[in-house]
Amino acid sequence: MFDSAFKPYIWRENCLGSGDLLDRCMRHYFGVIRELFADTSVDCIHDYELNHSRRPKILVQTAAHVAGAVYYYQRSDVENPPWKPEQKMYGVCIHPRYGGWFAIRGVVIFRNIEVPELEQRLPPDVISDNQKRIELLEQFNFNYQDWQFRDAVFPAERYSEQQKEYFITPPPERTKLIEKIMSERPSSVDILC
Repeated sequence: MFDSAFKPYIWRENCLGSGDLLDRCMRHYFGVIRELFADTSVDCIHDYELNHSRRPKILVQTAAHVAGAVYYYQRSDVENPPWKPEQKMYGVCIHPRYGGWFAIRGVVIFRNIEVPELEQRLPPDVISDNQKRIELLEQFNFNYQDWQFRDAVFPAERYSEQQKEYFITPPPERTKLIEKIMSERPSSVDILC
């Protein structure tokens, strides 16, 4: 996503301004989806959207699990959890091919499309060992900055160093990184949409 969608978006929009550029990028591509399916009722819900009671409109990790895209490992997936009951342990999504996902940016719901013969696909449980689940949740909750949780499986593709640097840098301090990405713009590039 970073190299194939985010960087081209930055290049096309000449992004140097304020605001969360990743959110702006995702709004752009969700808008493209709406345009491509203009004749269909499409709901695009971003991970940061809240309903009227200030709760998330959708729990994207749960949605990805239910869709069979990732397994969402949570405290409830661990037998005899070693943590105190009051210890908050956030869940983490593991894709069988791409490894740990820190964030899922949103969902697209096609309201008018029905496929009655479509069977629900269970997410692949790639971390079946209880001790490995404990390690995974601890890596994610206590040491996510070292990126090790992403390698809970052998990912087919890893984050680039530039991508890691971008995500680990606090948003107010990303200006120099964005300028560097802008300076790397190819002279001719196929920029989506």
